[in-house]
Amino acid sequence: MLLLFLLFFTTADIVESADYSIKPEETTLSETEGSNITLSCTYTGSGNRLHWYQQKPGSSPEFLLLIDEVSEHVTEAQPPHPRLSIKLDKTNRKVDLHISSAAVSDSALYYCALRPTVTGNPTPLYKKHYT
Repeated sequence: MLLLFLLFFTTADIVESADYSIKPEETTLSETEGSNITLSCTYTGSGNRLHWYQQKPGSSPEFLLLIDEVSEHVTEAQPPHPRLSIKLDKTNRKVDLHISSAAVSDSALYYCALRPTVTGNPTPLYKKHYT
């Protein structure tokens, strides 16, 4: 049984308003290979387009999925990632990224965002290296 380590990080929308924000429910997550994993972010504001990105070491963030808060239309990366899905919970103002049958190759930083690009120089909330 291999341990899978996911380093989870979020970036908030760069908006000059406290009315719009997004943040993770957890900052780190460790699971075993083959597990089904859910990463969750809570958000404020309305009419959002909620995005998920993955960033591997030494690479730029890669778009995974987005869901429109109003229409609930989902847009996937091309090509799509077959083990990933997104779920919107408007009541609790949460957006979840589900990873089915997690693999060690899924270990990465995961970003939730309100804008279609992750910009700036974000600093990880928590980062631990495992040996």
